[in-house]
Amino acid sequence: MPAAIASIQVGRIRTEGESTSSDSMSLRWTTAFYKFPVSGPVHVHWLGIDDDETADMKHHGGVDKAVLGYSAEHYPAWSAELSSSDFADPDGSDCGWSAFGCGAFAENLTISAQTESSVCIGDRYFVGEHEATAVILEISQPRQPCWKISRRWKHKTLTKQVAKTGRTGWYFRVLREGMINVNDSMTLIERRHPNWTIQRANDIMLGREADRYAVAELMAMPELSESWKQSLA
Repeated sequence: MPAAIASIQVGRIRTEGESTSSDSMSLRWTTAFYKFPVSGPVHVHWLGIDDDETADMKHHGGVDKAVLGYSAEHYPAWSAELSSSDFADPDGSDCGWSAFGCGAFAENLTISAQTESSVCIGDRYFVGEHEATAVILEISQPRQPCWKISRRWKHKTLTKQVAKTGRTGWYFRVLREGMINVNDSMTLIERRHPNWTIQRANDIMLGREADRYAVAELMAMPELSESWKQSLA
């Protein structure tokens, strides 16, 4: 089955929580992690998707991390492994288990027929049906799971589970701006580094592969984001 966009999400900056809370899952924070599905078409530009905001520009956003993708194939696995009892706020609100679906990991694009083991650093895609007008996306790095995943869902071990399972998602840079829509196909047009899947890059970052020559090879890739190169140095 060809890869396609299963859902598109955007989110606005919001502040919530209690500044005096003794519970780390309830502390006050400002975030744009909450992403919700939108009907298309939407405009994609060099820095992301129209109407999508970034609260922490130091660690997120920018040209190398313009669009976050996540595999639609992972949601059935999460549903099988987690239950409402794993969450601190399973009350049917937008913080609870009932909202755990497309966009749950703050991805902009939920993508069918792709996973971390099947996509590679530097992969380029046409998004859309007509090559002349298609958006062009290029994979720049894996997504590094951070504390915000656990904080958003009030699930203290969820970030660790994301890293352990390798279901991290990955970032795209935008090489050609344009409009995209739900169900648009994602056609691979170039694969320069077939040995460097997102899964393998994750293994390097997390120390599951410790070959120093492999680290050097990964760092030398011009398509790899600068932030990842700095983290690996």
